Amino acid sequence: MVNGGRPLIGVSTYLEAGTRWGVWELEAALLPAGYPRLVQRSGGLAAMLPPDAPEHAAATVARLDGLVVAGGPDVEPVHYGAERDPRTGPPARERDAWELALIDAALAADVPLLGVCRGMQLLNVALGGTLTQHVDGHVETVGVFGHHPVKPVPGTLYAEAVPEESDVPTYHHQAVDRLGSGLLASAHAADGTVEAIELPAAGWVLGVQWHPEMGRDLRVMQALVRAAATR
Repeated sequence: MVNGGRPLIGVSTYLEAGTRWGVWELEAALLPAGYPRLVQRSGGLAAMLPPDAPEHAAATVARLDGLVVAGGPDVEPVHYGAERDPRTGPPARERDAWELALIDAALAADVPLLGVCRGMQLLNVALGGTLTQHVDGHVETVGVFGHHPVKPVPGTLYAEAVPEESDVPTYHHQAVDRLGSGLLASAHAADGTVEAIELPAAGWVLGVQWHPEMGRDLRVMQALVRAAATR
């Protein structure tokens, strides 16, 4: 662990224009408070990582004990060689470039990595996988997180952290299609949607399709923090 004490966990952020607080309306780097709270409740120190030039990713990751790539907008389909579906949201090109660089840097440096929703999808794309641009049934009400059960695959990193089928907070309309190189599906929804992926050849690399920061189950983040603490 490079920082002593609690491991330092970097979390990628949104970059949003026209954000209002008080009398101000300015561009802002944003992160839903559930992410740093989940890191803190799981024993880590949380650091926000706003979009930066991709060439700075390796130096940024070198200062961290663990990395979380947060949820957010759809990944631009050009990154996995697809035409844009009309239901795919507008691109977030600066964030795509930065987070793909962060993922590459974390994999190269063997820094424990957790991808959340979009972060899981980016992990898959970074390793050459593709995405299904629209699935039905995983958003119950616009702007409201739903829940559904996910079932772990026995013997996986995810199953080690959460061995039983469990209900998870969910809000997404895209999903993993073809798995990236070396990745393994480690949990599924009842409809067969891949709900978790991991990279067995790496030290600790996991992506989850749901939003643990919106729930009470700390086990996935605690597993990341434990892995980060032993570096």
